[in-house]
Amino acid sequence: MLSLTDSIRISSPFSDTRLTFLSHSGNKTNRRQPTFVRNRPRISCPQRKNICRCSRTEQPQRRKHRPAKTDDEKGIDPVGFLSKYGITHKDFAQFLRERYKSLKDLKDEILTRHFSLKELSSGYELLGMHRNMQHRVDFLEWAPGARYCALIGDFNGWSTTDNCAREGHFGHDDYGYWFIILEDKLRQGEEPDKLYFQQYNYADDYDKGDTGITVEEIFKKANDEYWEPGEDRFIKSRYEAAAKLYEEMFGPNGPQTEGELEEMPDAATRYKAWKEQHKNDPESNLPSYDVIDNGKEYDIFNIIGDPESFKKFRMKQPPIAYWLETKKGRKGWLQKYMPALPHGSKYRMYFNTPNGPLERVPAWATFVIPEQALAVHWEPPPEYAYKWKNKQPVRPKSLRIYECHVGISGQEPKVSSFNDFISKVLPHIKEAGYNAVQIIGVVEHKDYFTVGYRVTNFYAVSSRYGTPDDFKRLVDEAHGLGLLVFLEIVHSYAAADEMVGLSLFDGTNDCYFHTGKRGHHKFWGTRMFKYGDPDVLHFLLSNLNWWVEEYHVDGFHFHSLSSMLYTHNGFASFTGDMDEYCNQYVDKEALLYLILANEILHALHPNVITIAEDATLYPGLCDPTSQGGLGFDFFANLSASEMWLALLENTPDHEWCMSKIVSTLVGDRQNTDKMLLYAENHNQSISGGRSFAEILIGNSSGRSSISQESLLRGCSLHKMIRLITSTIGGHAYLNFMGNEFGHPKRVEFPMSSNNFSFSLANRRWDLLENDVHYQLFAFDKDMMDLDKNGRLLSRGLANIHHVNDTTMVISYLRGPDLFVFNFHPVNSYERYTIGVEEAGEYHVALNTDEKKYGGRGLLGHDQNVQRTISRRADGMRFCLEVPLPSRSAQVYKLTRILRA
Repeated sequence: MLSLTDSIRISSPFSDTRLTFLSHSGNKTNRRQPTFVRNRPRISCPQRKNICRCSRTEQPQRRKHRPAKTDDEKGIDPVGFLSKYGITHKDFAQFLRERYKSLKDLKDEILTRHFSLKELSSGYELLGMHRNMQHRVDFLEWAPGARYCALIGDFNGWSTTDNCAREGHFGHDDYGYWFIILEDKLRQGEEPDKLYFQQYNYADDYDKGDTGITVEEIFKKANDEYWEPGEDRFIKSRYEAAAKLYEEMFGPNGPQTEGELEEMPDAATRYKAWKEQHKNDPESNLPSYDVIDNGKEYDIFNIIGDPESFKKFRMKQPPIAYWLETKKGRKGWLQKYMPALPHGSKYRMYFNTPNGPLERVPAWATFVIPEQALAVHWEPPPEYAYKWKNKQPVRPKSLRIYECHVGISGQEPKVSSFNDFISKVLPHIKEAGYNAVQIIGVVEHKDYFTVGYRVTNFYAVSSRYGTPDDFKRLVDEAHGLGLLVFLEIVHSYAAADEMVGLSLFDGTNDCYFHTGKRGHHKFWGTRMFKYGDPDVLHFLLSNLNWWVEEYHVDGFHFHSLSSMLYTHNGFASFTGDMDEYCNQYVDKEALLYLILANEILHALHPNVITIAEDATLYPGLCDPTSQGGLGFDFFANLSASEMWLALLENTPDHEWCMSKIVSTLVGDRQNTDKMLLYAENHNQSISGGRSFAEILIGNSSGRSSISQESLLRGCSLHKMIRLITSTIGGHAYLNFMGNEFGHPKRVEFPMSSNNFSFSLANRRWDLLENDVHYQLFAFDKDMMDLDKNGRLLSRGLANIHHVNDTTMVISYLRGPDLFVFNFHPVNSYERYTIGVEEAGEYHVALNTDEKKYGGRGLLGHDQNVQRTISRRADGMRFCLEVPLPSRSAQVYKLTRILRA
C-alpha cells in the first residue's frame, strides 16, 4: 500500500513512469498537473476530511458525527495495528497519529518541488553524468554550500576552469544544484551540424540519419507529403493573422505608432457604441450572440468551428517520421565527434567554498576507485555493454537465504572478484538448496576492513570486486539459477570520509548530515543522515530505486535500523515499555523515511522484498503503512543467534532451558510469520566472534586432534540448532556462507592489527572433501529440501505443544510434519510420548543421528515408521511413542491417515 496524497498511476515502460497525485486543500481538490498515462492498478490513499458546519438552530440533534470516509480514505488507519495486537498505550497511539500527519505534510512539501514521488525516487535519471542525445554530456550535482563548481579530470588536463557551471538558472539554481555541460569535440575537417538540436542515437550503430539525406531534403519531403496547401502558412508568415485583425479594427490607414493610436475606450464602451451605430441594421447583419460580462474574473468562450476541419486535425499524427529522419546513429556521431568524456575517464569535482577550494568524488558517481579518490565514467560502447539474459525469478512463498561476502568468498588469500563468485560460489548455493542470495559489502566503501558498512559511494559497486557490468552478470547468472538477489543496504549511517565520501561534501557540515553531535554516531565514528531534508530523501530514495532498476536486485536487507531510529543510536537499555518507542529519543524523520522507502519500492516494484534489521523490534515493523506500520516484508530476529551463542559459550548443556529457547525463537507471536530467523549470520563470524563450529569442534579439519565424544557433541548440536531455528519460526531462514558445512574459522579482514593478513579473509571450500564437514553439509542440504520439496516454511505457524524443561524435549507440528528434539546430553528415551492431531502412520523424513550425517545411527530401520495410539497427550487426540536418542532430533511425516 502506497499511502500517497491521493492516487497513483503507473505508466507503461515505453514512456516515463510516473505517479500522479492529487493535493487537497479545504473542500477543493486540485490536481497538481494533468498527465496522460496508461491505465494501471490504482492504489487509493487518504484525503483530508471535508467538514461541514451548521448553526445550532439548523442541527436537529446534538450528537457527535464522524464524517464518512471517502473511497480514497477507506482502509487507512494510522493506529490500525495497535488493535490487532491489543496495544492500548495512549501516548504511542497519539505518536502514530502525529507521525501520520507529519507524513502527509512531508509529501505535500515534496510535491511542491517534484512532480511525483516517482520523480523523487528517480533522481539518478538527471543527477550524475548522463549522455545527452545532442552530442554532449550533462552533469548535475547537489552542493548547496559551494560558491563555484567545475569538473576536473584527465579529459581536460585537470583544469579547474575549462568545464565549470554557468551563472544563473542553467548553471546553479536556488536549491544548490550545479549543472555542467560537456560538449563533444568536433573532429578535424568536420563541420558543425546545421540543426542546433541535432540528435544522435547512441545505442544503435546505424539509424535513418546515417543514410546521407540532407536536412533540406527532409524538410522539403515533409512540406510535400505532410503539410496541406496553406497549412503551414502561419509558420512562414507569423504576423499575417495579426495584420489582418489590426486592419479590421482600425481600417487600412490605421494608426502606425502609439502616439497616433491615442487612448482607447474600454471594450464595454466600444461594444455599446457599435451596438448603437448598428441598431437599425437588419437582424441578419448582426451577430447572433452577445458577450455578457457579469463582472467575474474569468469568462468562458465557446468557439464554434468547422466540424470536418476539427476531425481532420485530430486524425493527423505529428510528423515524427520526418523528425526521425534527422536523427543520426552512433556511426554518424563517431564519424563527426569525439566524446567529451570518453569511457573510462577519471574525474572529480572542484568546489570553491567559504573555507577555500576542495575536491570531491561526485555523490552520484556509479563507478569509483576509493583508494585514489577518483570517479570513473562508465559508458561502454553498445557492443560491449552488458545485455541481460534471464528474467527475475518469481517471488517464492518462503525464503532460504544464503548470506555471503564476495571479497572473502574465495579460498585463496586475496580479495575475490565478482567473476570468481559466479564460477565457484553460485553453483554451490544452488546445490545447497537455497533460493536467495544476500550479498553484503557490495556498495563502494573505502576501507576493506569495514566489511562494507562504512559506505562512501552509494551508487557504485565496489571496484575491488570488478566493474558494474561484472555485478550485472552476477545478478543475471543468479537469476538464471532461480536465485533471488538481495542487497544489504546501509542507509542508517555513512562513512566519515570527506574527499571520497559525503562528509563535508560541499565544504559545510549540513549538506547530507546533521550538524553537531547528532550528525555523528556515538560509537562508530560514522555520519548520521538528515532524513528530514527533501534533498537527502531525494538521494536515498533514488538510491534504492537505482539498485532495482540498474542492477535488477530483488530486495534489500536494511542494516542496523536502531542506529537511525533513535538519537542514542540504539545504545540504550530497553525494558520493553512502549514509552521507549515514542519518547524524545525517537527520530520521527527516520521513521518517515522508512515508510516512504517501503511505500515507493512496493508501488514501483510489487515483487520487491524488504527486510528490517532492528534490535529493538520497533512496533509495526512489518505491518502495512496504511495501518500505521513501517511496511517491511520481514524482520530479522537478532535475539535468536545471541541466545545460541550465549548457551554455547556460557551455559553447560544440562542447564539449557527449553522454555527460553522456544520463547526466544518464536518471540511474542506477533508477526511471527514475517520473522527471518538464523542461528548465526556474518556477525558471529566477522565481528570479532567465533563461528558455532569453531566453538563446538574447534579449528580441526579432521578427527585426529579432537576426541570422538567432543566431535559427536559438536556435530549433533550444530545440526539440531539449525533444524529448530529454520523450522519453528516464520517463512524465512538465513545462513552465512560456509556455516552450512561448519566452517571452523572466523573471518578477520586484513588490517593493521594483523599486519594486513588475508589468512582469515577467505572460505575453506576444500573442507567439503573432509568427512565431518561434508556430513554437516549433507544434513543442511536435506534440511533445505524439507522446504524445497515439502513447502515447509510456507505453511502456517508451528503448533508448539510439548516443551519439557526436565526431559529437555521440544516437539511441535507444522502442517502434517512433526518435529521432536531431545537436547538432553545424556538421557535417551525408548518410548517418549508425543501428542499428534491426526491418526496414522508417521515416517522419519529426517534424523540428525543418522550415520550419513555423522551421527551414531541408533534408530533401527524398523523404528522409522511409527503408528499413532488412540490416547490423548499434549492436548491432542492421539499420540506417538517415539524413540529419542540423546542430542538428536527427528522429523516425522504423516504418510498414511487412519480413520477411526
